[in-house]
Amino acid sequence: MARTKEFDKDAILDKAVDLFWFKGYNGSSMQDVVDTLGLSRSSLYDTFGDKRQLYLAALERYRNQAAGGLIEMVSTSRNTIKSLEKIFDMLVNESFTDRFPRGCFMVNSTVELAPHDKDIDKIVRDNMQDIENALFELIKRGQDSGEISTNTDARAIARFLFNTISGLRVAAKSGVEKKVYKDIVKVALNAVR
Repeated sequence: MARTKEFDKDAILDKAVDLFWFKGYNGSSMQDVVDTLGLSRSSLYDTFGDKRQLYLAALERYRNQAAGGLIEMVSTSRNTIKSLEKIFDMLVNESFTDRFPRGCFMVNSTVELAPHDKDIDKIVRDNMQDIENALFELIKRGQDSGEISTNTDARAIARFLFNTISGLRVAAKSGVEKKVYKDIVKVALNAVR
């Protein structure tokens, strides 16, 4: 008779996200994975396959939580500028709550693995497109209501904002001062008005 799994797969994936987010894929040994997740190697292999498959599952979980939350917030927005301020405030606050700056798991994956792994590249590109589309809809609503200038195409503004968000995430990994973030956010918000 086969044994039933006695662990919460989502909780295990959350631990994997934290490990890979902090140490990266290449910086995480299989022993790190076993120690962090608290599972035997056989349970890990039976449930997730190999380390790469675990990484893909963790990246998808992160994407669903992080991008999904941002997309939901943007889709229900009634005020474009306030929503953008909230997004940037959230990013800045997240960057200063970690004891060790780790940036963004998706951005880290983009830099570390996407150029060499087509499956990770697809997750990264799909994530980028989903967020860009959500920002586009937000900007378009802001242009229609008069909150956002129509001097620049809504798609171009959405791409600019996505790039700014990604840049802030990279800056978070390097541990820049909060004032740097505030300056970047101020210029970004002024640029879209």
